[in-house]
Amino acid sequence: MRIVFILHRYFPYGGLQRDLFAVASLCATVGHQVRIHAQRWEGPEPEGCEVRCLPVAGRSNHVRARRFAALAVKQAEAWNPDRIVGFDKMPGLDVYFAADPCFIDRAHGERSRVYRMLPRCRQFSALERGVFGPEASTRILLLDGRQEPVYRRWYGTESGRFVHLPPGVAPDRRAGPDAEELRREGRTGLGVDDDSRLLLMLGSDFHRKGCDRALRALAALPQDVRAQTRFLVVGADAPKRMQRLSARLKLGDSVQFSPGRDDVPSLLQAADLLLHPARTENTGTVLLEAMVAGLPVLTTAACGYAPHIDSASSGIVLREPFRQAALDAALVRMLVQGKANYRRRALAYAARNDLHGLHARVLAEIEAGHE
Repeated sequence: MRIVFILHRYFPYGGLQRDLFAVASLCATVGHQVRIHAQRWEGPEPEGCEVRCLPVAGRSNHVRARRFAALAVKQAEAWNPDRIVGFDKMPGLDVYFAADPCFIDRAHGERSRVYRMLPRCRQFSALERGVFGPEASTRILLLDGRQEPVYRRWYGTESGRFVHLPPGVAPDRRAGPDAEELRREGRTGLGVDDDSRLLLMLGSDFHRKGCDRALRALAALPQDVRAQTRFLVVGADAPKRMQRLSARLKLGDSVQFSPGRDDVPSLLQAADLLLHPARTENTGTVLLEAMVAGLPVLTTAACGYAPHIDSASSGIVLREPFRQAALDAALVRMLVQGKANYRRRALAYAARNDLHGLHARVLAEIEAGHE
């Protein structure tokens, strides 16, 4: 098969971007011809795939998004592919990998009437309608099943066009026989001694992930607990805003910010708790990465994968609406209790549930119906 993947921007540390890389690589491995169209590509290219950068001009994001969508699909169609697979919303797709929540639902629920009248809102709504509207025939691969009724309510999308996907945790996140060695190496490299507790946050877009909430919870810890606690924030985002908040909260060198890193398996073993009080998160794969590593999780019900944490009893899921006091109390509770029982339950849940099948399933859906 000839397959074209389309994505606005690739960088190595985004969840959506990692999924595209994995699926494109898998398609090439089984013998398909693969092209990838992107506005920007930062980092290595998947082996066996041809990456084509298609920069477009425009003063605003929504103008560039519209122009890129039109150009990327036009150039894809010129290659006469068997499938056009989008990792961003746009008309003309055969398959859409739905990693983002419904734009128009959030525009009505979180934004003003004035915002909904702006060109930005109208443009992104049009791109979304090009996938989900009744006039489209795009097959929609959902990471978060909660989104199906939302899209159907706004666009009248036929239920038969939706496919619900399993999670896709990278196998190297699993706790293996070298877990203790990874933990020692990771903590030594970070300068964390055996008596300290290491909190970890992984992910770009620090505000959406709730980094400010986490910093306030750290500041609210009892003094004796706080003195033994370190917080490592890792992600491809500008940290200055959160660093200023950390300074105002007088957290000092107990907080460290780091750009995206490749040693995530080591970090997951080195840490004592994953702190992820996100404001919104369509899935939150990092929650399941922590689970298969045996790392306890403190998160919010705003994350699509949070029910897995509840089902496994491998952490605490804070209910919506969010309350800072609830996060503060939960953090103290989890640090005092320690990680042993949470770790045992997390690993048991990971052993009996499919948390890794996403990319193979996407390949099967791309291939479906092709002769």
